[in-house]
Amino acid sequence: MTWGTRLFPTSYHGGMSFLRRRSATPAGPDFDVLAMDPGDWPGNLGAGLLPAPDGSCQGVFLRYDLFGGRGPAMIIGNLPEGSPARETADDEVPFEVAQLLLALENDEEITVVGVEDMPVMQGDNLMIVRRLKLSESRISCVQFDRSDNVLVTIAAWDRPITDDLYALLKPLPAELFQQG
Repeated sequence: MTWGTRLFPTSYHGGMSFLRRRSATPAGPDFDVLAMDPGDWPGNLGAGLLPAPDGSCQGVFLRYDLFGGRGPAMIIGNLPEGSPARETADDEVPFEVAQLLLALENDEEITVVGVEDMPVMQGDNLMIVRRLKLSESRISCVQFDRSDNVLVTIAAWDRPITDDLYALLKPLPAELFQQG
């Protein structure tokens, strides 16, 4: 597993901090992060934190790279309630899609052109997943709300997001994202 230091160039106004910090002060989310276990992923994995001015965590993003440093295959974001990165206009792409495009050095103007709600089982739980249709057909994007009001967004490049993926998602504890 490789934790990158330059993972997500961002236009988010609050700035981004990364897991590899020079400070010994622990930092991380106060919520569980739902994603694929890093040990189950064969490629490079990077993670980034969105900090608020008060130091609280406003989101965690995991970047799964199967393309050997030529760009990510997938970004999974977890944004708690109140995170400014959750606020988008109707046709504006989610933050995770914007990060995926930046990482791929794709500056094309992409918009949301449609949304479809669909039921999906994750273990014994029924989730309502929003499948976003984007103006760039090579990007797949889905979102769902967790019971703890964390919004999970999955954005994938050039690969469909199938129901099988939801079975691979599991909570990664906040301790995984702390330095000490």
